[in-house]
Amino acid sequence: MAASSRLADLSGLTVVVVGASTGIGRGVALRAASFGAAVVVFSRRPDALTSLIERIRDSGGRAHAVVGDVSRAGDLERLADEAETVFGRIDVWAHNAGVGTIGLFGDVPIEEHVRVVETNLIGAMRGAHVALRRFIAQGSGVLVNTASVESVVPLAYQASYAATKAGLLSLTQTLQQELRLTGVSGVAVAAVLPWAVRTPFWRHAGNHAGRALRMPLMDEPEPVVDAILRAGLHPRVAQPAGWKARASLIGARLAPRVTARLSADIADARVRRGAKTPPSDGALFEPLADPATVAETPRR
Repeated sequence: MAASSRLADLSGLTVVVVGASTGIGRGVALRAASFGAAVVVFSRRPDALTSLIERIRDSGGRAHAVVGDVSRAGDLERLADEAETVFGRIDVWAHNAGVGTIGLFGDVPIEEHVRVVETNLIGAMRGAHVALRRFIAQGSGVLVNTASVESVVPLAYQASYAATKAGLLSLTQTLQQELRLTGVSGVAVAAVLPWAVRTPFWRHAGNHAGRALRMPLMDEPEPVVDAILRAGLHPRVAQPAGWKARASLIGARLAPRVTARLSADIADARVRRGAKTPPSDGALFEPLADPATVAETPRR
C-alpha cells in the first residue's frame, strides 16, 4: 500500500507536534498538513515556527503555532488549550522534542546531562500527562512518542540521551498497560524507534568529545516522519522505523552482548574520525539561530 493511501485518514484530524522547529518534528507537521490535517506546532523558536506555519498556510493548510519549552511547567497545558480553542479537539499528539550531548559521561558537565533528562524524558512525561487526560475525557486520541533504537541499544558517548530514550520507551509501554487495565478504549500510546537520522540534531547537540559524531549510513527523515504519522493512525507500542532499526533490535534480542560491543565500537570509531570541534553546549539551553530545515545540509 502506498504511503499516500496509508496517510489519507489524517484529513480532518488535529495533530499537535511538540518539537517542530527543525528535523523530524518539522517534517511531521509539513507531512500531516499535506494530507489535510490541522497542525499545531510547538517549539522554543518563534522564527522557525513562523516560517513553518506560513509554508503550511501558503499551501492551503491549517496551522497554529505556540512558542514554549517542554521543561517549563504550564507551557504544554497552554499548547493543548490553544489547540482545542483553535481547532476544537486534539486527535494525535506527536511528542518529538529531544536534545543530546556527546562525550564521555564524566567529561560532559552534569548540567548538560540534567538538561537532556529534563527535555527528553520529563518533557515527554509532561506531554503525556496533558495529552492523555484530554484524550480520556473525549474518548479518543493517540499519543506518539519519538523514542530511538537507543531505547534498546545504547551508544557510548551518549549516556544521558540513551538513558532518556530507554525511559521513554518504558513510559510508553507502562501507559499503554494502564490504559488497558483501566478499561479505557479509543485511546492509545505508541513509540517509534528510528535509527540515526540525517537531521540538524547532530549539529544542535552539545559536544565534549573533541570531535563531531556522525553515525554511518544515517536514514533520511521522510520514512521516520511517515512512521510517526502511521503510528498516529494505527498505533503500536514499539515500532522500529526502517530496516536498520529493525536489524539493530533483532540483534539486541538474539545476540545482546555482541550487539552492545559492536554498537560501542562503531560510536567510538565515528568519534575518532570526526572533525575536530571545540566544547559546546549546542542548543541545549538556547536554540541556535540557524536554518530551520527538516534534513541536515549538506549531506554527510
